[in-house]
Amino acid sequence: MRAVAYLRVSTNEQAESGLGLDAQRAAVLAECERMGATLDAVFTDEGVSGGADLHLCPALVAALDALDDGAALVVAKRDRLGRDVYRLALIERMAERAGARIVSADGTGNGDDPAALLMRRMVDAFAEYERALIRSRTSAALQAKKARGERLGRPRYGWRVEDGELVPVEAEQAVVRQVADLRAQGLSQRAIAAALGLPKSKVHRALHTEIAA
Repeated sequence: MRAVAYLRVSTNEQAESGLGLDAQRAAVLAECERMGATLDAVFTDEGVSGGADLHLCPALVAALDALDDGAALVVAKRDRLGRDVYRLALIERMAERAGARIVSADGTGNGDDPAALLMRRMVDAFAEYERALIRSRTSAALQAKKARGERLGRPRYGWRVEDGELVPVEAEQAVVRQVADLRAQGLSQRAIAAALGLPKSKVHRALHTEIAA
């Protein structure tokens, strides 16, 4: 049997640290060995939400494109494919059309019998519920911080939070001043990025911050 693996981590912090990817990869490899399948490719989406639209998950799209008749798309758990019932149903249909099947390394919902189908639907629904619950709790926590007058989100480029107060970061402030000077000379963001050897995203952030007095 031919297998294709898909791994996903959802937050920027996980994408930077690799948190969870090693465990997912180990689970997938163990399942492939158990099935006697040959793992041809591993596709990974890092920092991608389980509720994101499919076009925002390039590795998942690539994994689905790599499927053919008799192949298996192996994941550590079904919620790695997403936490949206509609999205999961679409993914499952795309795999079926390729003549492939989805295999979860934890064994949940594997199989074609009615009980397995019911289990998949239940697991998918609970994954969506858990996502909605996390969003609700996060929203409530942010509203509580706002009510207490606390700063929300990360500080702008050139600043850091220290003991609840904004403190300038000198190295970044120097970049802010350079960017502001070049912008005043009429340079575009792309030209500024090339002149300073910076990513365009950092130039954009520097243009939208304050210079320390």
